Amino acid sequence: MPLSEYEQRMLQQMEQQLRSDDPKLASTLADKPRPDVRRLSLGVLLFIAGLGGLVGGVATGQVWLGILGFVLMLGGVMLAITGPRGGARRGRRGKKTAGPGAGPSAGGFMQRQEDRWNRRNEERGR
Repeated sequence: MPLSEYEQRMLQQMEQQLRSDDPKLASTLADKPRPDVRRLSLGVLLFIAGLGGLVGGVATGQVWLGILGFVLMLGGVMLAITGPRGGARRGRRGKKTAGPGAGPSAGGFMQRQEDRWNRRNEERGR
């Protein structure tokens, strides 16, 4: 059931108010990537096939089959929980977005700590 025009306007106003009141929360809620269903389902299938191989290897005494099953299970889990390869992540609509740590303090952990230290000292000096 689609929303009426009044409901759509109210929803837009609520979204705008959320963005203005707490932009960090709004960006956290808006930037959640959708799971890749193909990767997830292929990972689950590999895991199940690997589990079958592991159980079959143990039942028949075939060590190589058990090892192959374990490797398939591990590969399936890794495929299901990791994202696609690439330097830049893609946002919700397929546009490239910067990776983690991008922005004014993109120099890494130590640079961010130094920036925090400097800001703290500046605030104390005021």
